[in-house]
Amino acid sequence: MSTILDRLAEIIESRKLANGGDPATSYVSRLFAKGDDAILKKIGEEATETVMAAKDARVDGDNAKVLYECADLWFHSLVMLAQFDLRPQQVLDELARREGLSGIEEKAARKDELRDAAETQKHD
Repeated sequence: MSTILDRLAEIIESRKLANGGDPATSYVSRLFAKGDDAILKKIGEEATETVMAAKDARVDGDNAKVLYECADLWFHSLVMLAQFDLRPQQVLDELARREGLSGIEEKAARKDELRDAAETQKHD
């Protein structure tokens, strides 16, 4: 399953300016040239479009737009990961770590970790 993610990640990585990406010929290079805010804005747009497609599918039963928009969202998420020098495998590893955990328990554990970190900083 992750083979396509790995291939896309390699292509995206090659589009970074430091790796010879050219904003004049590559959409991804153009995003990298614009920086974090442009990439994050694009993810926000794609997330909104995905939600709207899902709402439309709920009414008209056409799931094709959901699939299309979700692919756009995933793609732009891969660009964001590359911007922060992260790989899709790291996301898959995190999902594997969470496998079998109750979502409620996992969320509570994150809150506990944040609270503990805040307490530690307060005492430093």
